[in-house]
Amino acid sequence: MDNKVLIFSAPSGSGKSTIVNHILGIWKDSMEFSVSATSRAPRGTEQNGKEYHFVTPEEFRTLIEEDRLVEYEEVYKDHFYGTLKSEVERIWAAGHVIIFDVDVKGGVNLKKYFGENALSIFIKAPSIDVLRHRLEKRGTDTKEAIDERVAKAAEEMEYAPQFDYVLVNDDLDTAYNESEKVVEDFLDDGRLNYSTVI
Repeated sequence: MDNKVLIFSAPSGSGKSTIVNHILGIWKDSMEFSVSATSRAPRGTEQNGKEYHFVTPEEFRTLIEEDRLVEYEEVYKDHFYGTLKSEVERIWAAGHVIIFDVDVKGGVNLKKYFGENALSIFIKAPSIDVLRHRLEKRGTDTKEAIDERVAKAAEEMEYAPQFDYVLVNDDLDTAYNESEKVVEDFLDDGRLNYSTVI
């Protein structure tokens, strides 16, 4: 099998991680999650090498200088996120498909890097109002933080046409079925043989 890559990106609150975990559960024997590197500090029970590879901002800059990253972004000052080339090589060496759960700009960059070996899926909420409601329901953010996330999500929606497939997560079961079919088609014949739905 060719070295294949699945890229899932979405604005915050679109249900991306839920769908990624569903896909991983189905193809658990042939697919592996790519653990990103970050220069931010671990949160809560996060463990190095599991949720992220945690490094200092200085160490991250060294990774950039030594060309050891597929892509990276400085989201805020000294807060870097990126994909390690060593992580890609490790997963492919095991004969597995790589699955990425990344922000929208990272998704666009990964698609450019991997080309036809990659299927990029943009997940979005049915509307900005629905997205705001979901973020409020979580109860984890202040009103200001939600306003900021919603404004960022509106900006990120502009990137949707740069993805191979746009999945509207209105009903979770429907989104599960749709994502399964798109992934299965790609893994079976490797061709992007569907039109993007926007």
